[in-house]
Amino acid sequence: MIRKNPSGDLPVIHESAFVDPTAIICGKVFIGENVFIGPYAVIRADEVDDSGNMEPIIIGANSNIQDGVVIHSKSGARVLIGEHTSIAHRSIVHGPCVVGDNVFIGFNSVLFNCVVGKRCVVRHNSVVEGCELPDGFHIPSTTNIHADSDLSKIEQVGFREEDFSEDVAQTNINLVKGYKKLQNEF
Repeated sequence: MIRKNPSGDLPVIHESAFVDPTAIICGKVFIGENVFIGPYAVIRADEVDDSGNMEPIIIGANSNIQDGVVIHSKSGARVLIGEHTSIAHRSIVHGPCVVGDNVFIGFNSVLFNCVVGKRCVVRHNSVVEGCELPDGFHIPSTTNIHADSDLSKIEQVGFREEDFSEDVAQTNINLVKGYKKLQNEF
């Protein structure tokens, strides 16, 4: 469902993107080329700050927002999802938040008030909040990061994790093409 927010903002979705009919896209949201938005995802840009202003939620080209993902923002803060980035099933991205290019966010992970650098991998069931992950970091499954000081225990991403992220992104680009073809059959 594509709908306006109370401020009257309507999502802008590139014609090559695929948004599953069960997803809800609301408000000041910009979805780039070849993006895949999976079933039951909710992307809502509807809150304003104390001045009545709102930053957008932007999802970069060739990224995928998988089943049940929630992207929202506190008090109109910006959320930026880079290009070729995968946000896996049931994750929550709550702004303010910036997620770089070629990033993988694993199942059930939570990002809040953080910056995730390019080529990072945040594995399943992890929490990243209140910090900035430098480019190329690997957060193991079930890790909780609540401050920049917690980063000293994190190792750099190896080629295996980067290859996995690229494979997930490419798989979902192919899904966009397949689902776009199917849209014409209904």
